[in-house]
Amino acid sequence: MRLQLGYNDVHPFSKVNIQDRASVQKLLETVLDPLEPFFSPDKARVNCPGATAVRFDQTASEVEGFARPLWGLAFLLAGNGEYRGTEWWIRGIKSGTDPDHPEYWGYPGDNDQRMVEMCPIGYALADAPTLWNSLSLNERENVEKWLGNSINEKKYNIPFTRCSLQVLTSDSMPNTNWLWFRVFANLGLKKNGGKFSQERLESDIQHLDTFYRGNGWSNDGPEGIHQMDYYSSSFAIQVLQLIYAKLNGDDDPQRAQEFKKRAQMIALDLVHYYDDEGRAIPYGRSLTYRFAVVSFWGAMAYADVELPAPLTWGMVKGIVLRHLRWWQTQHAMWTSSGTLSLGYSYPNMYLTENYNSPGSPYWACLAFICLAVPESHPFWTSKEEFPGDAFPKIKALKQPGHIMSYLGGHCMLLSSGQACSYPMKGTHAKYGGFAYSSAYAYSVPPGLFSLEQYALASQLGLSDDGGEYWKTRRTNEYAAIEYREDRPVLVSVWRPFSDVKIKTILIPPVEETPNWHLRAHRIEAGREVMTADGSFAIRNVNSENGRYLDLYDETKCEGTSPKIIGNYDVKTPSGWAEGKSGAFAVSTGAVGIKALESWDGRQANLVNADPNSNLVESRTVIPTLQHTVRQSETAWYVTGVYAKPTGPKEMYLDGWEKTPRVPSWLEAELK
Repeated sequence: MRLQLGYNDVHPFSKVNIQDRASVQKLLETVLDPLEPFFSPDKARVNCPGATAVRFDQTASEVEGFARPLWGLAFLLAGNGEYRGTEWWIRGIKSGTDPDHPEYWGYPGDNDQRMVEMCPIGYALADAPTLWNSLSLNERENVEKWLGNSINEKKYNIPFTRCSLQVLTSDSMPNTNWLWFRVFANLGLKKNGGKFSQERLESDIQHLDTFYRGNGWSNDGPEGIHQMDYYSSSFAIQVLQLIYAKLNGDDDPQRAQEFKKRAQMIALDLVHYYDDEGRAIPYGRSLTYRFAVVSFWGAMAYADVELPAPLTWGMVKGIVLRHLRWWQTQHAMWTSSGTLSLGYSYPNMYLTENYNSPGSPYWACLAFICLAVPESHPFWTSKEEFPGDAFPKIKALKQPGHIMSYLGGHCMLLSSGQACSYPMKGTHAKYGGFAYSSAYAYSVPPGLFSLEQYALASQLGLSDDGGEYWKTRRTNEYAAIEYREDRPVLVSVWRPFSDVKIKTILIPPVEETPNWHLRAHRIEAGREVMTADGSFAIRNVNSENGRYLDLYDETKCEGTSPKIIGNYDVKTPSGWAEGKSGAFAVSTGAVGIKALESWDGRQANLVNADPNSNLVESRTVIPTLQHTVRQSETAWYVTGVYAKPTGPKEMYLDGWEKTPRVPSWLEAELK
């Protein structure tokens, strides 16, 4: 069955009325069905549309296309559901693990993507018995060799001596969340009486425990790397800990209980990442996995975790179902063949990492873990609820180094100190930004020339060549949650250039001015630098004819102030305003920025960001403050950033003139 979407067609995914377990089962079918034409003849590979290269070989890419949807199918089968295409995956496992078959997957080499895909395959074998039971004795031996022998030979790259197995030299397997994938390869075999390595299983679990940092949070790697994004929760670590607790709890009860305790602790932090509209805060890498960001909540139900107060199953159910409904409104995320595209709300290669093949987005099927939860569980029987006032509107999260806010109509996190350990594309935007919002997604650079291409949403950029190339915060010399007047603030010290030192202080909103947060920067310049301080990015499309926003029109409650000119034209007066007057844009809500320091000097304008830089909106504009710091000068900025995404359009600018109070301690500290 081939799905072909035409000009006005809506994907079947968006037509499902999500209310209960049966409707989520139907939703999964709309994700799996379009894959049918892209299976290889003997079903071992899925070549998803989008002939894009990736850092691993084409066969591994097609194994990824086969394995990742298996998350969803396995959850469905584990919950006693049925799917017409189950036989495709059974046949594919037989063909892919047969070394004499033309569609054989091949043993994994060093740092091979095949090891990642062993995780959903291992889980599926463990919790969906029909898969293993459909294999002959010879086919089971093939699975044991491919799934067990090959990955158990791999070593990770730091010494580890807590057990008899000692690893010292090889770097053939990343020392990250990847170790969980071997755990599940062995677990899949263990649950079926196959040949597996208990020694590897135990040593990997023990080593993964060294990533734990406290308060429920695990880092994605050993000491020296501070990276706590959705991999620490829904994409990998928390979800896999909970699945492990469910599947292996009888054999490892103490560790299973520990994993459940961690989930209870982190749940009270993670609840702050999802808003009442169903949106999650886009943050970090791998966001082409889309709705996988809510899999943690279904895993809590799957593992029979007792919810910590004040969480209720109605709240948990609401987080998951509202999130899926929000994705139903993102009609551009599909290819014309009905498969998930590479991107977020629309196809976007600028967002993707070098490990994203056309099959990568199907890690999103982790979200369907709720289908493995019995219909009688309170996750399904409870009425949907909102977290409401049960949780604080401002909360500092020690481990990820975030300050969370749910004031002003959106979930927002202020961030300092996180970074990726390797040179990932757009890493400064994915981790180094100051603020991340559920309503206004972050932007990545589609090019490296001028502010339009850098798209510095919620970032401070510095240029030492007159504005052609810009550097932003990526790593920090210091980053910590500190307290001023008994309120949390984020302090970081960073260097965009070796002789330019910046101290940044991030201050969350307050009840009196809920749509504003403050950023303060103290810049010690060893060379002359231009600066550009960007607000959130917002849709740059007017509602009348679909063209760019015009000057603000009070009768339409839409437009910008000042006028959008573009940074290639920096001399046109109509495109600039005094920094204290600021710049704003109104379309899907309102965003803006003002200079609140006591001295004059910064200027405000609208950066017309290059198309496809933002994750959610393909055309955006970024209100920005600009200035030049001379060599050997020390400058200090206090920036007010405005965001109001909800309410009647007549009220979008309701708080624009009421700027936040600049704390007395702040100016003194900057000086």
